[in-house]
Amino acid sequence: MDALARLWRSTVGRKALVAASGLLLWVWVVLHVVGNLTLFSGPAAADGYAAALRATPAALWAVRAGLAAAAIVHVAGVVSLARAGRAARPRHQAPARRTTTMAARTMRVGGALLLAFVVYHLLHLTVGLFHPGFLRGHVYDNVVRGLRPTWVASLYMAAAVLLGLHLFHGLWAVARSLGVCPEGAARRRRPAVALVSAAVALGFASVPLAVLAGWLR
Repeated sequence: MDALARLWRSTVGRKALVAASGLLLWVWVVLHVVGNLTLFSGPAAADGYAAALRATPAALWAVRAGLAAAAIVHVAGVVSLARAGRAARPRHQAPARRTTTMAARTMRVGGALLLAFVVYHLLHLTVGLFHPGFLRGHVYDNVVRGLRPTWVASLYMAAAVLLGLHLFHGLWAVARSLGVCPEGAARRRRPAVALVSAAVALGFASVPLAVLAGWLR
C-alpha cells in the first residue's frame, strides 16, 4: 500500500496507475466481448457460459472486486490528473491548441458517458431494472428482450462506438505512460491498436445489431 501511495503522489506515478488499471479493464472488456459472442451459438451456449461463471461465486466476486478497484483507480486518476493539469496552467491562459485525434478529443467526455452506460448496463441486464420480463439465469432471452426496443439497441451501439474510441486512444498512450515504448514505436503500432479497438467495438455492436435485424430472437 505504501508503494501505491507513493505512486499516487507523483504525476508520473498516477499516469502509470491509470495506464495499468486501464490495461486490466481492457483485458476484461476483451473477455466480455468473447462471452457476448456465445449469444450467436444460441440460448444453450450463452446460458451455459453464464452458469459456468456463476459456478464458482468466490472467484466471480473476487474478479468483480478487482474490476471495481481498477475502475475506481482509473477514474480517480484521470480526474486527479485533469485537475493537476488545470492547476498548473497560468490563470487566464487558454490551453495550447494541438492537432489531436477524435479519440483524444472525446476521451474525458466519452469516459464519463461510458461510466454512466456501464451503470445502466449493469442495472439493465444484470439486476433486471428497466427490463421488460427479466428472468434470472436466462441470459439469452434477457439480452434479446432487453435490446428489442430500437432506442435501447441504439444506445448500446453508441456505447460500443465510444468504447472503440476510448480504447484506441488509451491503448496507444498506455505504453508511453508506463515508459516501455518510445514515441516512434507508439506511432508505428497505431494501425494495430486501431484494428484491435475496432474489433472490440464491432463485437459489442454486433449483438444489438443482430437483435434489431432479427438474427437473435
